[in-house]
Amino acid sequence: MAASVSLAAPSANESYQKGLAAEKAGDPVAAKAAYTEALKANPRHANARYRLGQLKISSGKIAARGREAKFGAVVIPEFRMDGVSLAESVEALRVMVEKESKGEVAPNFIIQDPQDQLGSARITLSLKAVPSKVVFKYLLDAVNAKARFDEHAIVITPR
Repeated sequence: MAASVSLAAPSANESYQKGLAAEKAGDPVAAKAAYTEALKANPRHANARYRLGQLKISSGKIAARGREAKFGAVVIPEFRMDGVSLAESVEALRVMVEKESKGEVAPNFIIQDPQDQLGSARITLSLKAVPSKVVFKYLLDAVNAKARFDEHAIVITPR
């Protein structure tokens, strides 16, 4: 007779902690699954119920934070630009990030500059072995711009 192995289901608190970790990592889908699992284990788990409700409100922001963290973690071996526009620079950065992450990170850059304050600026930059968030910061600083990470895009505007 074969021995049966019984795997205990995770406790409500364990699932709740997984949900918190997923939120912190910027993964609202995994967080929702973990909080739902916690509520299945204990339907009266008030914290899981609360966090699940908050996810409905803030899942876009959480996903944006996750995208920002993934984007920033990609190391660019070499980034050289000489007298190019911001649009050309961010397109080069996009290609490099996608290549270095083997397609796992594919940033969408949107330049919102209706008065063309950034269009005439030229960027000269030479960096080696730095995270993409550092390259991006230097690009923004060079043209006096700022960025916000939305759920589906990185939006660049003049300061």
